[in-house]
Amino acid sequence: MFASLLGSLGDVLHLQYLIPLTIGTLAGLIGGALPGVTITMTIIIVLPFTFGLDPLAGLAAMVGVYVGGESGGLVTASLIGIPGTPSAVATTFDGFPMARRGEPGRAVWLGTWASFIGGLLGAFFLILTTEPLARFALRFGPWEYFSLFIFALAMVAGLTERSLLKGFLSGALGLIVTVIGADPIMAVPRLTMGSEFLRGGFQFLPVLIGIFAFAQIMTDLEKMGDGGPQVQVQTSSLAVSHLAIIWEILRRPFLLLWSTLIGLWIGVLPAIGGSAANVMAYDQAKKFSKHPEKFGTGIPEGIIAAEASNNANVAGSLVTIMAFGIPGDAVTAVMLGAMIIHGIQPGPLFIVQEPHLAYGIFAAYILAHPVMIVLQWLLAHVYLRIVQVSKAILIPIILVLCIIGAYALNNTMENVYALLLFGVIGYLFVKFGFPLAPFILGVILGDQIEINLIRAIMTDADPWLFITRPISGVMLGLSVLSVALALWQHRRTEARLAESAEPEVEF
Repeated sequence: MFASLLGSLGDVLHLQYLIPLTIGTLAGLIGGALPGVTITMTIIIVLPFTFGLDPLAGLAAMVGVYVGGESGGLVTASLIGIPGTPSAVATTFDGFPMARRGEPGRAVWLGTWASFIGGLLGAFFLILTTEPLARFALRFGPWEYFSLFIFALAMVAGLTERSLLKGFLSGALGLIVTVIGADPIMAVPRLTMGSEFLRGGFQFLPVLIGIFAFAQIMTDLEKMGDGGPQVQVQTSSLAVSHLAIIWEILRRPFLLLWSTLIGLWIGVLPAIGGSAANVMAYDQAKKFSKHPEKFGTGIPEGIIAAEASNNANVAGSLVTIMAFGIPGDAVTAVMLGAMIIHGIQPGPLFIVQEPHLAYGIFAAYILAHPVMIVLQWLLAHVYLRIVQVSKAILIPIILVLCIIGAYALNNTMENVYALLLFGVIGYLFVKFGFPLAPFILGVILGDQIEINLIRAIMTDADPWLFITRPISGVMLGLSVLSVALALWQHRRTEARLAESAEPEVEF
């Protein structure tokens, strides 16, 4: 195994493969950093250019886009408070407050090095545990998936800080959004009120951009209109002591390993994706923390957990596509299509029949991380110039990019209207003190909860199966424990903050 891996590492270091890998990583970093341009969109743009390449070179380019995109999203999440990709949502919670506090370099590089280390730890597990993890995931039926998503939804309690009621209401509204439109099994229209606009439902990306980007922009515009001080990242450099940053991450080994495992496991399970891994790792970090009340104020634990998990999630997704031929998320779905176009059939026999490609993908994934670090370092001055541009110039540009990103998703104006609608809703949430994160979590998980519930009932109508099936029962038990722990933490935090009366906006 290791001899094959070393051989593939040597092969991918040849310019024939290294150049596509570098270009792909650069494209991923840029695409991931631009709000509204997702990793999926970037890899679709890159895909046509890989058709004329050797299959391994093409796959190396796409692996580079995947790794680069997961890391690029943290830049805008930290510097302007808008996640470049859905998988950087939780990075915003502590990255942006840290940058506003005058430590943008620390925020960006904590995320970057956590991505690097989490990604390489993910590679370690990817190579060593592909087979047992794949075997275990095969035991999941709709009951287990339903319970897993309920476990993830239980994080709503952990993502609320000052008002549990508002947090739960926000999460419930997120779930309701996923009910609007045609149902995912029988395509029966629901809550559409006869409107063609509502019949198609709401896609996740316009909702995400509207909720986060517009809420942030409109809040800043309001402050500018009131003549208040502009809250902007002010620094002359993103330079930091990299050794100090790396040590700051490594001296939290449990947080790093636990977040990596969450990202890896979420990646192995199909159709969940880096956004859920990012939020779940953040929630777990908060639950295990000795000072959960500090989460959301710009502490390193929040950034490390979020970024280590989303890069490890890439490794998990690669396990799924290579072992089962099942795409773990939208990005690997595009990769699966590219592999089929190249005449490659991923699945249980992939490693046996195509060892050169299989170990080449492992090698490309590993090498994409140092390439990502070098490119982040080279692009740091570009990021700095962007965040130091006056908001009077920056905000219109961000708005245009957001609208283009929403429109380009399906080339339809409905997505732009949805973006504007949820922008207003996000602004109202902020004005009335409703946290945004539970709403997004409800939108992420709503469809999957419904689909797996219906599949489970269609397979066997006995509801006790959700409890009597061991894995499903354990997941539901963990859900109850998760809510109980969050309630206990909330009461403890309330007691500690009893003297504090100044409300703050939760993102």
